[in-house]
Amino acid sequence: MPVQKGAEIAPAKGKLGVLLVGLGAVSTTFIAGVEAIKKGLAEPIGSLTQMGTVRLGRRTDNRVPAIKDFVPLAKLEDLVFGAWDIFPDSAFEAATHAGVLEKELLTKLRKPLQKIKPMKAVFDQSYVKRLTGTNVKKGKNKLQLARQLIDEIADFKRKNRCDRLVMIWAASTEIFMKPHAVHRDLKSFEQAMRDNHKAIPPSMIYAYAALKSGVPFANGAPNLTVDVPAMMDLANQQGLAVCGKDFKTGQTLMKTIIAPGLKSRMLGLDGWYSTNILGNRDGEVLDDPESFKTKEESKLSVLEYILQPDVYPQLYKDFSHVVRINYYPPRGDNKEGWDNIDIFGWLGYKMQIKIDFLCRDSILAAPIVLDLALFLDLAQRTGMKGVQEWLSFYFKSPMTAPGLYPEHDIFIQLMKLKNTLRHLRGEDLITHLGLEYYD
Repeated sequence: MPVQKGAEIAPAKGKLGVLLVGLGAVSTTFIAGVEAIKKGLAEPIGSLTQMGTVRLGRRTDNRVPAIKDFVPLAKLEDLVFGAWDIFPDSAFEAATHAGVLEKELLTKLRKPLQKIKPMKAVFDQSYVKRLTGTNVKKGKNKLQLARQLIDEIADFKRKNRCDRLVMIWAASTEIFMKPHAVHRDLKSFEQAMRDNHKAIPPSMIYAYAALKSGVPFANGAPNLTVDVPAMMDLANQQGLAVCGKDFKTGQTLMKTIIAPGLKSRMLGLDGWYSTNILGNRDGEVLDDPESFKTKEESKLSVLEYILQPDVYPQLYKDFSHVVRINYYPPRGDNKEGWDNIDIFGWLGYKMQIKIDFLCRDSILAAPIVLDLALFLDLAQRTGMKGVQEWLSFYFKSPMTAPGLYPEHDIFIQLMKLKNTLRHLRGEDLITHLGLEYYD
């Protein structure tokens, strides 16, 4: 465990600033949702921090508090929002353009949303080829751009009288990148920024600025970003919590639910074909092969880790796994994930499962952003630094400590998350050992 059982947790006093990289569909749906909940216009459906419970002790004890009452989380009323984006539109204008939420609801939230205007973004089209924007920073090198971000973070905290900050990447998927020699330590990384090295994409500049500013960072995209030695060294030096990567929303969410079920019953898999249809900004970005490669790597890894073909070769060796993403503008944010799953059972007899998940991408992502903001802040107030593996529950490609494989089974992830909360509050972990009547 990263901290001692029953460790002291600093109280969630004052305002928590939530800094969002990207003020598109996900961020505006998140902000508008929080404002709607605060006004009593909606319920926080999908948010573990707001609606979830945690069982304590034996089942016969009947101790099942709400998570938000069990651990000291920041209250929604204490959240303050800031953002960077390549477009200058306010959160109200951006939400209207995104088309996720109904105009009637947005009209009721116009006043708080119009107040949120994005700061100029660090952006380079060579990393996200399908987007162009006018609200973009200029600087002689990437280190100077990082320093501009650092100044803005400090300015935002001061102007909004925030006690604490968290930063969440909710922007587009960058082109596929592998770890480079310049990522090996902080000195090499900073020199690479001075040299405008191509191995330093905008997401890394944001992560660097956050960590240098003492702000914990969550990566909601499959970008490499903070998952390199230099950034991890900086996070540990600064005593900061980090987590990522790639919000687990539609199709991959279903995979992490279905695949553990197949494995638990020892049902075999011949192949899993997945295709996605979406028309929002994310779909447009992923229409570029290099950005799709980054997303594909994130989505493909899930089944391998859950099914463990090296452990169960008779069931899962050499299964075919295909992922496609299709940009279709009329669909907007209403993504469709279609899966064809070829399985086999007793005596090798073939069967099929077909899933057609007509979901709303940003509706599924918004509560993830909320939970990560609150849990990251909790981790920070508890003194938990480095990779927060207990937050793997929210990601397609969970970050891990060096040498460890990521856990993708959503049920194991949830158990780990709740056991972490139990540990922080000095409660016994739930292991389901012992007599059946008492477990």
